[in-house]
Formats: sequence, C-alpha cells, structure tokens
Amino acid sequence: MNDSIDVDVPVRMAYDQWTQFEDFPLFMDHVDEVRQVTENLVRWKASIAGVSREWEAEITTQRPDELIEWHSVDGSMTRGSVSFRPIDEGHTHIVLDLDFDPQGILEHIADKGGFVSDRAHKDLVSFKEFIEDRGRATGAYRGEIEGDRPGTEHTDTEEPAGRR
Repeated sequence: MNDSIDVDVPVRMAYDQWTQFEDFPLFMDHVDEVRQVTENLVRWKASIAGVSREWEAEITTQRPDELIEWHSVDGSMTRGSVSFRPIDEGHTHIVLDLDFDPQGILEHIADKGGFVSDRAHKDLVSFKEFIEDRGRATGAYRGEIEGDRPGTEHTDTEEPAGRR
C-alpha cells in the first residue's frame, strides 16, 4: 500500500511531529497506545479491522527531515516507510509505504476490501489536519538511525518524555 499527501507546513515541522510516536493516538483513532521503548523500538496497541493487536516495531532507518523505515519484530507483521520531501519552504510532500500481513479471516477480508489502504489514507489526512491546525510539532527527535544502531540524538522539547 502506498499513499501520499501534501501538508501546509515546513518539512522540519512535519517530520518532527511524525517522530512523536506516542502522540499518534491523538490523530489516529484506531491506535490505542504507542510507547517508545528504546531509541529504535516502539510498542504499538491498535484495533485493526475490529481486532485488537499489539506488536513491537524496530526503526531501521531514520534520517531527519527525510525518511523513517521500520519493521515489526513480533506480533502483527508490518513493514513500512514514511518519507518527507519539501515542496517549498512552507509545504511538504509525505509518502507512506506500508506492508501489512493480515492475521485471521477478519483481517484478510478487511485487507482484500481495501480497509488497510483506506485507513492509512485517513491517517494521513488526520495527520495533515492535526499538524496544520496545531501550527507546531508537539516535540522532535532529530537523531539518526542506520541499520539497528541509533546515532547521536538531538531533540527540541516541549516537555520531557519518550523521544520528546
């Protein structure tokens, strides 16, 4: 599944907000909880096609203002990336690429029916509305990750917590 959206904020602001995984439930209604376990490990709780799932995802690549790639290490199998490209100083093009391995009959039906791609598109629209209405990121993680090795962390914070 591949989808994209243009947001009316600078690339740094869009990227910084996306790095605040623990805030995803604020704009993704199917995400119940996200917890940053380590710099490159994130624990997810979500309802997918009416089924509650939990999994951990490892961030394998993270380059500020450019790219985040991940894959699940247990639970629901997911793999994906989100890339950020400046259109101009105040606008960003975001591309979400997501692979989801449905588990069980309900998830297979939902996947075949386009639920996952519809949900991902709604999440992008919700992210756009959230960051544009807010006008600033809730925090930022400016560290780099290549492979499974976190690099130097540089953060801008509103409040200390997780990656903020």
